[in-house]
Amino acid sequence: MRYLCLIYENEKAWESLPPSEAEAIMGEYFGFTEQIRGNGKFVAGEALQPTPTATTVRVRNGKISTTDGPFAETKEQLGGFYLIEAKDLNDAIQVASKIPSARVGSIEVRPVIDFSQEMEKREQEGAGASV
Repeated sequence: MRYLCLIYENEKAWESLPPSEAEAIMGEYFGFTEQIRGNGKFVAGEALQPTPTATTVRVRNGKISTTDGPFAETKEQLGGFYLIEAKDLNDAIQVASKIPSARVGSIEVRPVIDFSQEMEKREQEGAGASV
């Protein structure tokens, strides 16, 4: 089963880190990524640009509106994610606990809904209808 590990931390804390500390933490991230690639748990993962680069989009009454930044003011911001393969929630929690930011922020672990079988069924129904 796939799980999304959402990485939340205070992005302002990153700005105040000495370069050597930031490099050390990034080294931990690279090591963690290589570890989960090696054991077959890695599906995808990316870091996000800081929240000032974000745009929130809403559609109300058919009209698009945008605002700068994230929707809510929080102490921790979404900084990146890993999409992992795990046998169950406990396995996913063990993987998430090794993400370096778990020590200073939080990792939200959520199961991913697999719509692939439903999509295949719809595609087969559609192909059968056109014959």
